[in-house]
Amino acid sequence: MVTHLLPDVLAHLDEHQFRLAVRRIADSLSYGSDASPFLGSGIEFVQSRPYIPGDPVKSIDWKVTGRTGRVHVKEYEAPKRMPVYLLLDTSASMCVSSRPVSKYAWAVQLAGGMALAALSRLSPVGLIGCGERDLKVRPSLSRLQVMRWLHELRRFRLDERTTLARGLRDARAMMDNRSMLIVLSDLHEPTALSVLKPMAREHDCVVLQLQDPAEPGRIGGGMFRAAEAESGEQFVAHGRSRWVDTDAVAREMKRSGIDHMRLPTDEAFLPRLRAFLARRDCLGRMAR
Repeated sequence: MVTHLLPDVLAHLDEHQFRLAVRRIADSLSYGSDASPFLGSGIEFVQSRPYIPGDPVKSIDWKVTGRTGRVHVKEYEAPKRMPVYLLLDTSASMCVSSRPVSKYAWAVQLAGGMALAALSRLSPVGLIGCGERDLKVRPSLSRLQVMRWLHELRRFRLDERTTLARGLRDARAMMDNRSMLIVLSDLHEPTALSVLKPMAREHDCVVLQLQDPAEPGRIGGGMFRAAEAESGEQFVAHGRSRWVDTDAVAREMKRSGIDHMRLPTDEAFLPRLRAFLARRDCLGRMAR
């Protein structure tokens, strides 16, 4: 169990200001689109059947009625709302930042914004924390539940290891039907992608990779041996090495059929993220 959580990740915002910030992100991601990226198949025609007293007149199938001489009504499939699972990386590397707002602070706000956007379309939302904290919330339509886990996520710890791969396995065990999986992480756990690949064949998977501007830069210095603080993976690097090979990550995601977007914390990425989600909706990838 993780204890001694550090002060608020967004200490400059009080509770009211924090809620407003999350609400603005939710509105931004939903702006300009009546279709929701979190909807399932929607209302679809199933069949026509004979009229039963009490059926609404507006549901009469006039073509079938005229052809058969008997009044028929149209039956539609009930709306299918795709459950949304948010996997949020709460590990230490998400919290260290060269910018005023860290990757983790952005991830918390984005998780809240996407959760509210999904709830506004009646899609149940769940959360799995991918760190050492025991944070698993099954999908529901409760706005109060979202606000509770958002409040808990506002605190962090600088020695928390990533458990993204384990979080993905937990999510897979919780998913009874086709669901949407949204990962918010800096992808510092090398085994996570191997767990995510088979999930992409069964569920809609989106990876939003938060990136600090210092990460794509060169390490500097001479040859040295080191280990990744969170995963324990050992490696040898030199001055021309880069902390993260984002291009390789993007290529691997594309080959695996996983929708991936890099979100640099020193750029205004919300308009691009909105376009990314809207494009997925137009392609029907997030609305099945």
